[in-house]
Amino acid sequence: MTVDERLLSILVCPQDRGPLLLADDYLYNPRLRRAYRIEDGIPVLLVDEAVAITDDAEHQRLLEQGSGEPG
Repeated sequence: MTVDERLLSILVCPQDRGPLLLADDYLYNPRLRRAYRIEDGIPVLLVDEAVAITDDAEHQRLLEQGSGEPG
């Protein structure tokens, strides 16, 4: 599921108010390593429901996908 580009440009992480990357079906905050799911095209930006990304390989994969670099 994708998120509208205009919406993506104004969305920020609810925890640190920084920008988010679109990767897989998540909006990813690489600074805090937290992923917010997208459900039926709607971002679920709830801190309590974010997924902590503790694996370095997964973090790198999400970074590359969010930046448009090949994985």
